Amino acid sequence: MDFTKLQGAGNDFILVETGKTGGDWAAVAKAMCDRHYGIGADGLLLLLPSAKADFRMRMFNPDGGEAESCGNGLRCLAKYIIDEKLSPQSQLKIETMAGIRAVRFNKTRKSVEIQTSMGVPKFDAGDIPVAIGPGSRKLVDIKSMLGYTVVIDGKELQLNLVSMGNPHAVCFCPQPVARFLLSQIGPKVEHLAIFPRRTNFEVVNIINRGQIDARVWERGAGETLACGSGAGAIAVAAQKNGYVDNKVAIALPGGVLKVEWDGVGEVFLSGPAEKVFTGVWEK
Repeated sequence: MDFTKLQGAGNDFILVETGKTGGDWAAVAKAMCDRHYGIGADGLLLLLPSAKADFRMRMFNPDGGEAESCGNGLRCLAKYIIDEKLSPQSQLKIETMAGIRAVRFNKTRKSVEIQTSMGVPKFDAGDIPVAIGPGSRKLVDIKSMLGYTVVIDGKELQLNLVSMGNPHAVCFCPQPVARFLLSQIGPKVEHLAIFPRRTNFEVVNIINRGQIDARVWERGAGETLACGSGAGAIAVAAQKNGYVDNKVAIALPGGVLKVEWDGVGEVFLSGPAEKVFTGVWEK
């Protein structure tokens, strides 16, 4: 099976172009994404034909779980389409589990900037989804989506909950994000009982109205160098709280992602995407 390794701001993926929708792709993702016994990646991308759009993307986390949305994965997929000349268009529509996403290519003499739509953010408890207490059917009131308090290891955290097609919990901190104990706190937030599908967790420090520092704990992957849907959730939550303007640069350990949101419609994500290497998976 031929594959291509790509990365966007250090968020790395294995891409397989295939027409095969069946099969145990969850098991394949676990094997290929393993950083010791496999290729190593934050996720497995499948490039598939689509009856609704130009192409279809599926994304599997290293634990085998399928993600509804993946902004950096979408840009890496678009980079592959450009490199392989699979489409002459400067704009594409990609089908994902979270809906159809638009991709725009801005070609310059030296590079190609890729901007992807991330959909309209949602704040309804059922869309995130989030529920009170283990096994409870009672949903958190929508008014509590910003600044919802949880206690982890005796410490209160204010979580701003938003769906970018997948669940996110954004926590604003006054201290530099490098000091935050993400490896300890991240998995505990991910597996909180109030999140029936688990959640992605972002810890954020506001630098000014146009700049943010952040780190991300991704559901099913652990800490990653960047997260596209996470960057979108961060920008939305920051704007909802009045911390930033509608264009913001988010510095993550792997690089800078740019996010635009008009406060009403779709979120747009821009950032780097590169091919790392190609190979053949023989297992």
